[in-house]
Amino acid sequence: MSEPATPSLPVTFRPGRTRAVLLTVGTVMFAVITAVALMLEKLGPGERISFVFTAALFLGVLMLLSRPKVVADKNGVTVVNITRTRRLAWAEILRVNLRPGDPWVFLDLSDGTSMPALGIQPGIAKQQAIRDARALRALADARGAGPETA
Repeated sequence: MSEPATPSLPVTFRPGRTRAVLLTVGTVMFAVITAVALMLEKLGPGERISFVFTAALFLGVLMLLSRPKVVADKNGVTVVNITRTRRLAWAEILRVNLRPGDPWVFLDLSDGTSMPALGIQPGIAKQQAIRDARALRALADARGAGPETA
């Protein structure tokens, strides 16, 4: 198998299809629940507001789930997961792993820990996730400590 070409920087990896599905479903669900709240004649103002609030809450959760991404630039990698963002220097990343059955990429770090990077996940776009993981691995190998130190 040939080595993947390193992409030009900066580059952003994110699960595009998953993000599109989550945001579409969230928006449609918000619109439907809000429309139902407005069409039901027996609901009082407080009940209508609670319907819309619940719809907004669902949309907010789906927006959080669509947030993950991995941004690589010349200085390192920014990993944006559901509720946390972490900046890593290239030297901190020892290995980029996406094994069969993994829900997303894991980064082995120089401090001995492993960090999930939800921005690359095989969910509904497996081949894209594999390409993205290989590209990030090639960048980490070229710019960081690489596999020879692991």
